[in-house]
Amino acid sequence: QVQLVESGGGLVQAGGSLRLSCAASGRTLNSYAMGWFRQAPGKEREFVAVISWSVGTTYYADSMKGRFTISRDNAKLTVYLQMNSLKPEDTAVYYCAAMPLLSGWHLGRVADFRSWGQGTQVTVSS
Repeated sequence: QVQLVESGGGLVQAGGSLRLSCAASGRTLNSYAMGWFRQAPGKEREFVAVISWSVGTTYYADSMKGRFTISRDNAKLTVYLQMNSLKPEDTAVYYCAAMPLLSGWHLGRVADFRSWGQGTQVTVSS
């Protein structure tokens, strides 16, 4: 089991930037994919981005491409989500998650991810 702790959320004006961090512990991560998801009030949890820990291959939800960047720091066992050009509709609780690097890992299906952080709130004001 992988333990995950997110940080870096907060209040930002539209057009601004935030960088979220997700510190991982509990297992070696070379055989895992790490993902970011978000959930707005009254909406389902949705996929944002995913990265394979060992190689660093990344995939994004179409609406996030060009604005969000997922990355990882092997030495710090930390995954990041750099968010630029933020919009009010990006307001949500953002979650970090981990899953074994199995077939379909790049699809970002919520049910595939077994380990979740507690979430960090991101609020974008207009």
